Amino acid sequence: MRTTTLGIRNLGILAHVDAGKTTVTERILFLTGATHKRGEVHDGTTVTDFDPQERDRGITIFAAAVSCDWAGHRINLIDTPGHVDFSDEVERSLRVLDGAVAVFDAVAGVEPQSETVWRQADRHGVPRLAFVNKLDRAGAELDGAVESIRTRLGAVPLAVQLPIGREDAFTGVVDLVRMRAYVWADGADTYTDEPVPDDLRDEARHRRRHLEETVAELHPGALEEFCERGALTEETLTGSLRDLTLSGEAVVVLCGSAYRNRGVEPLLDAVVAYLPAPSDMPPVRGEVPADPEAPFTALAFKVSATATGRMTYLRVYAGTIGKGDTVLDTTAGRTERIARILRVQADRATEVDAARAGDIVAVVGPKTVRAGATLCAPDAPIVLEPPSTADPVVSVAVEARRGTDTGRLATALARMTEEDPSLVVRSDPETGQTVLSGLGELHLEVAVEKLRRDRGLEVTVGRPQVAYREAVTKGVTGLLYRHVKQDGGAGQFAHVVIDVQPVQEGEEFVFTSTVTGGRVPQEYVRAVEAGCRDALVEGPLGGHPVTGVRVTLTDGATHPKDSSEMAFRTAGRFALREALRASVMALLEPVADVTVTVPADSVGSVLGDLAARRGRVTDSTTRSGTAVVTATVPLAELFGYASRLRGRTQGRGTFTTRPAGYAPAPTP
Repeated sequence: MRTTTLGIRNLGILAHVDAGKTTVTERILFLTGATHKRGEVHDGTTVTDFDPQERDRGITIFAAAVSCDWAGHRINLIDTPGHVDFSDEVERSLRVLDGAVAVFDAVAGVEPQSETVWRQADRHGVPRLAFVNKLDRAGAELDGAVESIRTRLGAVPLAVQLPIGREDAFTGVVDLVRMRAYVWADGADTYTDEPVPDDLRDEARHRRRHLEETVAELHPGALEEFCERGALTEETLTGSLRDLTLSGEAVVVLCGSAYRNRGVEPLLDAVVAYLPAPSDMPPVRGEVPADPEAPFTALAFKVSATATGRMTYLRVYAGTIGKGDTVLDTTAGRTERIARILRVQADRATEVDAARAGDIVAVVGPKTVRAGATLCAPDAPIVLEPPSTADPVVSVAVEARRGTDTGRLATALARMTEEDPSLVVRSDPETGQTVLSGLGELHLEVAVEKLRRDRGLEVTVGRPQVAYREAVTKGVTGLLYRHVKQDGGAGQFAHVVIDVQPVQEGEEFVFTSTVTGGRVPQEYVRAVEAGCRDALVEGPLGGHPVTGVRVTLTDGATHPKDSSEMAFRTAGRFALREALRASVMALLEPVADVTVTVPADSVGSVLGDLAARRGRVTDSTTRSGTAVVTATVPLAELFGYASRLRGRTQGRGTFTTRPAGYAPAPTP
């Protein structure tokens, strides 16, 4: 096991909507002494959900960073949103985190957005713990939730706790590593450490044995000891669980009820014991070791405009930064001065003198740094890979009600896109309208409300429009295009022959060249590809972006004097435009996987409504009087679905969505 950097754990809290991650965060802050009162989501008193919209809606919208101390370690924690419309906040957070706690509802197990954030963490290689929450609810079952982690996420769950009592009678857990019981009395803030209850002793021994056998199968060191002794010591089991967590081969599973304050302290102990310190992680992309003595390197992952100024959130990967230092923004190619360094507690902050490798802090001073920018020492320039940004799928037209506010609206929108790169603002060339695009209806709703509340702007909003795509269903071969231009001086000449065909599902654009004999030099081939990419911006059906196309350059010709990269780029653009007009094209619309949870007596009405919205039902199950319906529905048909569902189910129905790509749209 590698030596850890004592004192730092950078982790995120990930979950589906309403699994309880904000309550888990609030209990962590309370138990570590960072707050002196337990915040409640339903009371609007939470630290991390401090934005008025978050408190009004009862959901996390913006990733909030907080810091606390536990067992001699500083824990930098980011509470991330659980709604699919704000998955980009999760993406930016995961890019700078070393570990995560995935929270699951003990009744529902793995839910759609749980799966989405889990896959995001997989892509970033972030080690995780699992916390099965709400064990005090009716129908709660640890084993069922663990099995859903195994089957739906493809993970190897290692349950290290056994609940004491069920549902309302849940009072504590048996720690299978230490073989001790942790029991919380009603209203108590901490647990008592007791022997395992007699009625659970046999089951605890059985589960401990199963845990040892599973760990021995996965860990060579544990297998060696298990074969020699027939069992694992507490020290070996703990070390093996940590190694398996860091490698991602298995996931340690804990349980509790955050709302009733049960199970959170053992979770904190597990964070320190099993999740990595910055030095345990491999060097970030760009080969930067987590060394405080190395040249300063940091990634800006969030920008926030507050009443006191512009704050830029940084993950420091190497070196040390102090107040007054000058850093280089390699993305923009300019230097910035660090005026203040803040350790953030959601909407509050404490000023510190310096930040070292492994820290997550906010800085005040940089004026133009955007999310995804690399900040580094001016004499040691480096560029780190930025977080990816999802393409927007829904758009609305926005305009100021008062003509005098047009300039203020433009400024507010520009600042908003700085804070949230998944929002895109453009001007429609045909109508002249300002179009705001985002990841979902709720995403845009929140953005528009932010304009009204934070900027004091009265705006008019048009009906949401989805982002259509155009795709080739039957292409053309041998399309010849000759670009010749003579207007005095050097002319332009380019001759190209292309084939256009559909691509396999999942591919957007593929360009190949089969030209032989040097008839088109390689630099001109690249220019043809660039021209083809230019042509993909607008398709022939309605000016929508084109996807799913393979272009093959099969032949061409050059002129000794008049051929140039510009001429071949122009030829590539016009050739593909002609080829697309000659091809059979299909209009594609964005679709979403929708999971609707309703009382069983309302399922018929809900199924009828989904069918009317062109939904395709893929699954339907009923459990304990509750029906769960899964369907694939065009995104355009989901506008206003929340209020319709509430009306059909007397307010008892809920639904979640997850992007599912594109599907052919009906012809008008």
